[in-house]
Amino acid sequence: MIKHILFFLVFSLGIAHLAQAQFNPSGTGYKLVWQEEFENSEQVDPAFWSFENGFKRNNELQWYQEPNANVVDGRLVITGKREKVKNTNFDAENTDWRRNREFAEYTSSSINTRGKYEFQYGIMEVRAKIDTAMGMWPAIWTLGVNNPWPSNGEIDVMEFYRVKGEATILANAAWADEGQYNAKWDNAKIPFSNFLQKDPDWPNKFHLWRMEWTEQSIKIYLDDELLNEVDLARTVNPDGFNPFHQPHYILLNLAIGGNNGGDPSATTFPKEYVVDYVRVYQK
Repeated sequence: MIKHILFFLVFSLGIAHLAQAQFNPSGTGYKLVWQEEFENSEQVDPAFWSFENGFKRNNELQWYQEPNANVVDGRLVITGKREKVKNTNFDAENTDWRRNREFAEYTSSSINTRGKYEFQYGIMEVRAKIDTAMGMWPAIWTLGVNNPWPSNGEIDVMEFYRVKGEATILANAAWADEGQYNAKWDNAKIPFSNFLQKDPDWPNKFHLWRMEWTEQSIKIYLDDELLNEVDLARTVNPDGFNPFHQPHYILLNLAIGGNNGGDPSATTFPKEYVVDYVRVYQK
């Protein structure tokens, strides 16, 4: 009996050690400082996340709403649906597309940590599985806490959409150019076919996106492959402010259609964007 107890204790300690070891990112000196494992409830944790609601940007087709984001078996599941919902902000005479559409034909969710968790520099890792069907536009991104877009700075750790009709994985950063709402971009656009050639089953698997952010640079990786490196010496707004030298908050969303998503009319719904975890490490 004693031997069995000792074996159980050693085995348990070993499992605990392995569980702890997974929180060591590449590069020494980093420690886990924030994590969302999506294991606490069936609903998105309001202590960590806020929801966007309604039509938001890029002429996208989806109406963002809370019910489309749920926690299932320890994972965040954002579901894109084809369903008709009333635009509560409808105004037929308004010139803003967010107001003059009477209905949305699709729904989805967008969540963010603004005002609840923000960080400056470090490593962010997100393990996720994306749906690559026509019309899908999933994203992992951050925005700076100060100034309107694009003066606040945007980091696209992951975007998937169509570029000139071709399915593409993107890793980007944006900051302000001259003129209101004009952005400068440092884009990496990798044809999705490159990933399918390596693994035809790629869309059915989880993948690890990682952003390594220092005062000097932003490096964005997918499954340890460097997709883009942004030199922060040149990401300066016209007023001299560098938006990547300030805290950012995290956004996770599944957009549908719009400027870049493509036409989802022939796509079978529902569609799921699944996030296993979000982790942030700092020195």
